[in-house]
Amino acid sequence: MKTRIVVLLLALFYCHSISFAQKEFVNTSVRLSGHPRLLLQKGEEKTLKKMIMKDVIWKDIHQSLLNEAAEIVQLPLNERIKTGRRLLSVSRENLRRIFILSYAYRMTRKGEFLKRAESEMLKAASFSDWNPSHFLDVGEMVLALSIGYDWLYEYLESETRSIVRDAIVEKGLDAAAPDEWFYRAASNWNSVCNGGLLYGALAVFEDVPDKAKKIIERCLLTNPKALSAYGPDGGYPEGFHYWGYGTSFQVLLIAALESALGTDAGLSEYPGFLESARFMEFMTAPSGEYFNFSDAVNGVRCNMMMFWFAKKMGDLSLLWLENQYLENPSVCFAEDRLLPCLLIFCAHQDLSNIQPPSCHFWHNSGKTPVFIYRGGWNSKEDSYLAVKGGSPLTSHAHMDAGSFIYERKGIRWAIDLGMQNYLSLESRGVNLWDQSQEGQRWGVFRLGNMAHNTLTINNKRHLVNSYASINRIYKSEDMKGAEVDLISVFADDMEKVVRIIYLNEEDDLIVKDELVTGEKEALVTWIMVTPAEAKIIGKNQMELAKDGHRMLLTVIAPGDVEMKLWSNEPLHAFDEPNPGSMRVGFETHLPANRKNLLKVTLNLIR
Repeated sequence: MKTRIVVLLLALFYCHSISFAQKEFVNTSVRLSGHPRLLLQKGEEKTLKKMIMKDVIWKDIHQSLLNEAAEIVQLPLNERIKTGRRLLSVSRENLRRIFILSYAYRMTRKGEFLKRAESEMLKAASFSDWNPSHFLDVGEMVLALSIGYDWLYEYLESETRSIVRDAIVEKGLDAAAPDEWFYRAASNWNSVCNGGLLYGALAVFEDVPDKAKKIIERCLLTNPKALSAYGPDGGYPEGFHYWGYGTSFQVLLIAALESALGTDAGLSEYPGFLESARFMEFMTAPSGEYFNFSDAVNGVRCNMMMFWFAKKMGDLSLLWLENQYLENPSVCFAEDRLLPCLLIFCAHQDLSNIQPPSCHFWHNSGKTPVFIYRGGWNSKEDSYLAVKGGSPLTSHAHMDAGSFIYERKGIRWAIDLGMQNYLSLESRGVNLWDQSQEGQRWGVFRLGNMAHNTLTINNKRHLVNSYASINRIYKSEDMKGAEVDLISVFADDMEKVVRIIYLNEEDDLIVKDELVTGEKEALVTWIMVTPAEAKIIGKNQMELAKDGHRMLLTVIAPGDVEMKLWSNEPLHAFDEPNPGSMRVGFETHLPANRKNLLKVTLNLIR
């Protein structure tokens, strides 16, 4: 019943967007406000200046942007140099330069910033194309030139305006065929490409109203596909890294509609979209590291889009962690080429009384179900448990259903190795995007099940056409965790596989695997990736040690187990090294037609 209601809501929202487009946006006689109309309208610089003068943090961010603009002025112009099949790094650098230079000019009126922004836009406009074969490159480049064109419109030479406008139309809007695959994608591609094109359409609307109208209409009709990924309750299937990318551009898309047209056509109301900010907050563990499932890197980053969500939802607790990051003079930002957005989205917000979240649990369903327990919000030594289900067929996914992250005493005892740089694999001929059962993607060490905190049966890969659901969650003092149904992952070899992962009253880790074999015996491999040093100390025990703390890993099984320590040395020439980590666990043979319970405990040695 719940699923039917969610589907109905999505359908109603989708129809609402179509109706809105037909009634409001399709009319080419609609009159937009003058330039600038995107994100920061004319005269709103005064609001930013007042905010900057009141708070040293905003003053420092503002000054860092001006310093960065001054450094850009000294650099050679950005050139069209592809890296592999991508122009994306060039597009992103153009976006960084033009956005920051445009901001600097609007806030200071220093001619050097205007002149250099103009030169960067003319240089990009002279490129043969913006690499439409990899349309993310076009999306970010259109966004870059559209912001420069809109923000600096009345100060640009008329010839420059004409050249940049023509480039936005010909290399951006015209490059997007109506049947581009990203229009059907429920991923970051939809948000990035649609977002860039929308900015282009809004920037040049007066000059090409028919083309602009079609781009806007198509955006409103297809962007809900991307928003459906957040449903039904806020989990983002691609993980925190691509939430940062895709959602940043989704916010920019919505913010452009609001600033230029006064409405977002209901896009921000899609089920789960706003709630995903809480998902993102729980992705950060007490140690400061992330739950880096799927293609994700680690490292602390302040995400400026959280300030937009906090304002939209009226919930400053969403900024509890971001505010701490800002107090660090060497703070790094996710998607830092969009840094002017931080000041724009903080305007008109009173951030003087930010309180920690009151909740300690997160759970979402959807394509990638996740459970998280965070013991507190004030100490790096708070306990943290994160559990995931899902499918390898999800965009950017790994074979990691049933995996977990565990922190205790400020140490991440169970880790995820994260993604490997795409170019490092593609340049060696690896077909990274072949997600078939025998696809090369799963031969990459970091992406396969043998390098994750999960089970492997009979040394086989997880089944790609599978889905692991979280069927139950536990929120009591003595049991904080989740139950994951893994049977579809091992359907060829087992009759039942249920994994229960939880923390007890002392926050020790317990992992129970209930397995029922079929007509054949099964070899079960239990793996946990760890940065700790480990040694086997008994028949069913090993000791883990890191940073002055020790944990005892104990296995209880119906039969004999062979305790194992595995190196994380690369298996192939294309695999990146994994220094400072190893795998611990065990192997055991389960007889045919037998119910089995494997129990692993990880106890702090006091």
